[in-house]
Amino acid sequence: MPIKTIIEPFKIKSVEPIRWTTRAERERLLVQSHYNLFLLPAEDVLIDLLTDSGTGAMSTRQWAAMMIGDESYAGSPSFERFRQSVQGIFGYKHVIPTHQGRAAERILFSVMCKKGDVVPNNTHFDTTRANVEFVGAEAADLPIPEARQPATAHPFKGNMDVAALEQLIARVGRERIPLVMLTITNNSGGGQPVSMENARAVSAACRKHKIPLYFDACRFAENSYFIKTREKGYEHHTPKQIAREMFALGDGCTMSAKKDGLANIGGFLCTNDDALAQQEKNLLILTEGYPTYGGLAGRDLEAIAVGLEEALEEDYLKYRIVSTAYLGRHISAEGVPIVQPPGGHAIYIDARAFLPHVPPAAFPGVALAAELYLEGGIRSVEIGTLMFGAHAEMDLVRLAIPRRVYTQSHVDYVIEVILEVWKRRAEIRGLKLVYEAPFLRHFTARLAPL
Repeated sequence: MPIKTIIEPFKIKSVEPIRWTTRAERERLLVQSHYNLFLLPAEDVLIDLLTDSGTGAMSTRQWAAMMIGDESYAGSPSFERFRQSVQGIFGYKHVIPTHQGRAAERILFSVMCKKGDVVPNNTHFDTTRANVEFVGAEAADLPIPEARQPATAHPFKGNMDVAALEQLIARVGRERIPLVMLTITNNSGGGQPVSMENARAVSAACRKHKIPLYFDACRFAENSYFIKTREKGYEHHTPKQIAREMFALGDGCTMSAKKDGLANIGGFLCTNDDALAQQEKNLLILTEGYPTYGGLAGRDLEAIAVGLEEALEEDYLKYRIVSTAYLGRHISAEGVPIVQPPGGHAIYIDARAFLPHVPPAAFPGVALAAELYLEGGIRSVEIGTLMFGAHAEMDLVRLAIPRRVYTQSHVDYVIEVILEVWKRRAEIRGLKLVYEAPFLRHFTARLAPL
């Protein structure tokens, strides 16, 4: 008889205590944080699902690698190990380290884009969109139609609408499109994967029009595992083989190593273009550091070099994808509306369907996230009207699961809290905006109950 239970493929060697708070304390803390969970002190959060970025636990191999980190300003051997690890997976000629993914985005768009340009993507995430718009370009989202329907199941809901891409190129002209981006997995679209078939079609369209294709590769390992388990012909491929095949379709990538690099900090920018690489390194030196450290310590480069390989291990990926689906399956079975099917790194609750009486202008995602904290000390994040403003087509609450941090009993607790809030959802009211910043307003916004 086959064993059905999926266990965490690791042993715990070190533990960190978490502090319980009372409901009265959480009520006070919500008011003090202006109903924005980004403004909460982390020590007052019981289960922190705000993000999976940099919040994972590193392995014994990663900690051991950090001990040989070389802190030389230029030409560190730690950079060479980092570069070899990145090139062994991604295959691109130039590897430029950065302190995290948004730094890679800023450099890429500063070099490649100008005012009036248009950058297509399956769906831009918040920092990607902000960095495109900061240089005066337009961020165009081109998801497939199913991606705009949370309850609709599709094995590769993160795909780009290739016909829409062709229409956009015809409408604005190839000269206004400096690059196309493909985000794997599609974070803003519910952590949904992109198929190899779709990546090939996007690549073919880019080649036809001579437009560079770049990947936002933050969760490339999870995307590779979805291809292995869902796309015909890849059943016997390793995640690493799948990743190599996909990246060969592009011209470069940005990467936050705080996701599928299994590190607490770091990222990189890759390209095959010699001239672009030189421009990008020149900008890197101005704002990040020398090209062989890019704002990172040598020990961080070592941790990423190991983490990229560990993220591709099939035992780990199976546990990662199945444990995330466990959360989604249990709450949706009780009627909680989520983005279907469950994503790789997070479960996304459809806040508009959860709170149909709260209009988008009253921020249903923020209201629901605040209620989950009030009920059980769980911190999540809104992906909707507060984050994207007029660009928001959905209001979601993302429960992003840190890698190798929480056990099944933690997830069971999260399920209980969500279901308690679900029972009294009619009592939840919306919020109004009191303060907003000109860019990325959700990080520092202040809100108040209506």
